[in-house]
Amino acid sequence: MPFVEDGPAPRFEAGWFRWDTPLVAVKHEWVDGYRHLNMGYYLVAYDLQTDRLWPHLGLGTSLKKGGLGTFAAEAWLDYQREMTEAMPIGAESTVLASDEKRLLVKHRMFHFTEGWTASEHEVLYLCVDLNIRRVTPWPDAVREILAGRATGEPAKRLALRRRNA
Repeated sequence: MPFVEDGPAPRFEAGWFRWDTPLVAVKHEWVDGYRHLNMGYYLVAYDLQTDRLWPHLGLGTSLKKGGLGTFAAEAWLDYQREMTEAMPIGAESTVLASDEKRLLVKHRMFHFTEGWTASEHEVLYLCVDLNIRRVTPWPDAVREILAGRATGEPAKRLALRRRNA
């Protein structure tokens, strides 16, 4: 999916990137036999949110032009309330923490007009050299942006840590 470089800019308040427009409405093909958003499509919506967020953290096209990208290494999804067909999905994001090579982000999905939370999603991203497909440090400019936006709020499930080899 392409980064959303030319979309509406978010507000940054209380550590959250917030948009004044819905992310997307629940599409007919995203609804399952129970007539609610199928669990896999929650991740599709969160991926769309990531693409909307990345340019505001220096992680969009400019990072890719430098031969770098982000890979999700670990994710946790908390379903709280169902979304049904045609409901407008709102989404907001916060940077919980970052280090030399990792980034921990929390997204929240909500009903855009009514405001109730449908789901939360924590993701651990890695900076990857796309030419050799190996984890590498963030560029200095990106590291500064991430450090300036990190809230230090504890994650519910994930952490910045190296997996046991």
